[in-house]
Formats: sequence, C-alpha cells, structure tokens
Amino acid sequence: MALSGNPNDLPSQTGHEHPLITAPTVNVTRRKPEGDLALINSLESQLDRVESLAAAAADEAQIELSIVMPCLNEADTLAICIKKCNQIIKEHGLRAEVIIADNGSTDGSIEIAKEHGARVIHVQAKGYGNALRGGIDLARGKYVIMGDADDSYNFLEIPKFVEQLRSGKKLVQGCRLPGGGGCVLPGAMPFLHRWWGNPMFSAMVKRMFNAPIHDVYCGLRGFSKDLYRELDLRCTGMEFATEMIIKASLFQRDEIAEVPITLHPDGRKAHAPHLRTFRDGWRTLRFFLIYSPKYLFQIPGIVMLLFGLLAYGLALPGVRVFGASPDAHTMLFGTLAMLMGFQLVQFAIFSKTFAIEEGLMPVENNLTRHSRFFTLERGLIFGSAMFVAGCILLGAAVNQWRLASFGPLDYANTMRIVIPGMTLAAIGFQTIASSFFLGVLKLGRREG
Repeated sequence: MALSGNPNDLPSQTGHEHPLITAPTVNVTRRKPEGDLALINSLESQLDRVESLAAAAADEAQIELSIVMPCLNEADTLAICIKKCNQIIKEHGLRAEVIIADNGSTDGSIEIAKEHGARVIHVQAKGYGNALRGGIDLARGKYVIMGDADDSYNFLEIPKFVEQLRSGKKLVQGCRLPGGGGCVLPGAMPFLHRWWGNPMFSAMVKRMFNAPIHDVYCGLRGFSKDLYRELDLRCTGMEFATEMIIKASLFQRDEIAEVPITLHPDGRKAHAPHLRTFRDGWRTLRFFLIYSPKYLFQIPGIVMLLFGLLAYGLALPGVRVFGASPDAHTMLFGTLAMLMGFQLVQFAIFSKTFAIEEGLMPVENNLTRHSRFFTLERGLIFGSAMFVAGCILLGAAVNQWRLASFGPLDYANTMRIVIPGMTLAAIGFQTIASSFFLGVLKLGRREG
C-alpha cells in the first residue's frame, strides 16, 4: 500500500541527519545550574516549550505528520524505533517529524534520540498520559501517530494510519487482536492480558460507550491534531489511551477507523514493562465506571427501586409467597433498597448533568427532555407532596399511640403505617434537596 507525497512540498535539506525531519530553528544554549534536579528539569521543559513554539510558527505549515513516542529509559529499543520511522518517512516522502516525549530518562535515551534526528521534549510531570500530552501539545503536524518506544509496535505500519487519516478519519486505532484482523506474535502479550484483560475491557468499551473498535488498549494509533484539541483529554496515566477512545466514540463515532497490526515481543532488556496488570487494570475499570453514570448509578439504582417496590407489594397486602408471609421486616428491607436506589438514580442524574455541562459528554436527547419536564419547581412540588404524605402517615401512627394512652401498640399494624411514612418523608426530602442541587449544576447553561 503505497503513499505518495509531493516533492515540491518538502522542506529544503539543512544538513540534519534525516532531510525529512525538520529541526527547531531556535538555538538556545543550555547551561545546567548546579543544585536541585527538579529545577533543572523545569528549566529544560520551559526551554523546550520556547524552542517548539518559536519553531512552530515557521514550520507548522510544512509538517503533515508528527510521530510521538513516550520514553522513560528506553535505550534498549529507542534507536530501532526511530530508524523505522525515518525509513517510512523517506520511502513515502512524508513531511514528518519524530518526537520523543522524555519523562526523565537517565540511561542515555535522550542522547540516542538526538543522535538519530528526533526532537526531544522534556516532560517533567510523571505518567504515561502526561508524557504523551507533553509531546502531542508541541507536535507541529496536522496528524499525530503515537506509539510505544519498546519496539513492540512496528512503525513500518504507519502508512496504514496515514492513509485513513488523509481519507478524513479523525481517529485511527490499531488492532492487535484477531477479532479486528490483528495478530499477536508468541510471547508478545502476557497470558492474562491476551485472554482476559484486553478482550474484557474492549468488550466493555464497545458495550458501554458504543465504541467501534476491537482493541481498546492498543497504543499505536493516529489522530488529527484538531480532534485532540476538541477531546480535551484529562487523564495522566495509562487511562489516557482509553479516555481518547471513549470520548471519540461519544462525540465522533463516525470518524473512527480501525486498522489491523501485528504486536511483537518488546525488546527491553534493562527493565520490565511499565504497565502494571492489576493496578492499571483497576484504574481502567474505575475510569469506565466513573465515565458511565448509566452503569455505575442508574441501572443499579433502578434495580434497587424495583426490589423495594416488590417488597412493599408483597408485604402490605400480606401475600404469601412459597409458604412465607412477608411482613414489617420485609418492608424494612424494601425501604432500605428504595432509599439506596433513589440515591443512585439521583447520582446518575447529577453526574450526567455535570459531565454535559463540563463538555465531558455530549448532550443526550433523553436527558434534555427529562430536564425540561423535571424543573426545579416541579421537583419541589413533587418532593413536598411526598414529604407531606409521609408526615401524615407518621402523624396517624402517633395518633394511634395517643388513642392507646401512649401505651403498648400492635407492632405489626403500626409498622405498616410508620415504615411507609418514613420512606415517603425521606424520599420527599431528598427530592427537594436534589432539585435545588440540580439547579446549581445547571447554572452554567444558557437557555435559549
């Protein structure tokens, strides 16, 4: 699959090791002050930004593609990764740059990157997501391709991504799994990741967010710089990659493509992979749940509400079920379920409203219709009615006690009044408070 580039668009050669990689045009002499290493790193990061911003004005129009690799002590494999990028750039006439987003390497990775013509961006904030964001923010290309520097991804497959991006796709996700046409070579992926983690999380992201991909964790992907700006990604760790997929699926699902790739065993010798199976797996699961109020709050809340209503439906009329006679204790269980369920449904509405107001999720028609119907005033009326009804039932129970001269009562009969009264009063009060809180969340919206 060949790609063509216009030779007339290529920048003139300036004597750099690779003629197709544009180097910064601003020369800054760096003198590392003695003392605190954090201060040194901070100064380097600021110098990188000054250099990149100055060069961007002159070179941005000439660069079509930026290849960004996060790096933390990748001396074993960094050179071969950059060489493959340079090879593809030369063979296909790409107007491109290679960026190494260094996260504090001390093994010579920085020197290796510079030796092979790559731009080095020093990123002080630790984390996979921070490193990528630091490199992508200063990338000068119209398109960005990101990939790990451990030689597990074959950068010779970059043309597949470029072709899809040029055709108009905003996100092109690589797929290593056979379900999407990919291939995992023997020893390239741990057993737990291959047969449980990746398939499970990929299935979850397809189900929960309607993502049109088969391999959510694949780190080799391409995207337009415009899409990256629109998504406003916020995660700083390994969740950065899944956040991109989720947000793109929610906002730009029709602009996503997937290309099959081959995963190779990484070439690291000096240290183990940075990925931690259970820690990063939990962080991914946590992010999925936090980003999906429907599955975290709404569905469990509705199930609990239905269980509570069922308990009341059996206990109040005294229906016998399989020889059992539900009574006041069953109603107590039902009350607990309804209170928890009602709170979860409230949290679903709160979190969804907040996410939409902050631009984290797109506006949904269902929520818009509901928000127009359930206004603050209607919430206050509905909540007040429930609260008053509950107080009336509780007052009736107190009156029964008065009629008994404040002596012993018929426990079963009295609790049939007290428990529903308490439940109605509690849910009514919560409805009043939550109506005001929902109004606070909507303060930022400008109604047409």
